[in-house]
Amino acid sequence: MGAFWEGILAGYGIAIPVGAIAILIVDVGLRRGFGLGFMAGAGAAAADFTYASLAALAGEALAAVLTPFAVALRVASALVLFVFGGYGLWQVRRATGPEMTRPASSYGHLRTFGQFLGLTLLNPLTIAYFSALILSRNAGATTTSGERVLFVVGAGLASLSWQTVLAGLGALAHQHMSSRFQVFASIVGNLIVIGLGVRILLQLGW
Repeated sequence: MGAFWEGILAGYGIAIPVGAIAILIVDVGLRRGFGLGFMAGAGAAAADFTYASLAALAGEALAAVLTPFAVALRVASALVLFVFGGYGLWQVRRATGPEMTRPASSYGHLRTFGQFLGLTLLNPLTIAYFSALILSRNAGATTTSGERVLFVVGAGLASLSWQTVLAGLGALAHQHMSSRFQVFASIVGNLIVIGLGVRILLQLGW
């Protein structure tokens, strides 16, 4: 079971650092409640699970293949952050009190899941992260298929549990904070997301 617990630690290691995905998950929970916040987090966790699986199967080779496209993928992720942040600001601008508490079914659970799955998949460096952990823990040793499965399952469960916590925090604010505070928090969160997109471009020397 050692591989499972190492997967748990790896999953928390990639999920806990605060970034654009975490902010967006909290924002969805804040504006739409726990149901949609959970689906947003599940989409992000599914991407982490997918990349952990790919890393367990052929991480070193995949990391080498993706390296030449790293700049293009970073630019794409920055543009997507601009779109998400701008769309979030637009929604806040057009929302009134009743619309901020509109039922989750009117927005679409599967649509939210797909959006966050796609957005999180734009970070191929996750493959490199999981690959490095898998390769380092097995240097000079043979990794069994069972150990790799346990590692991937542990990483996926850890990521999902953390994303669920984020959705829950947003939902608590949704239930207990005033509509004015919710609007303010959503504006700040989406501006941070746009700022993270700008930072990606600046890191590329743009």
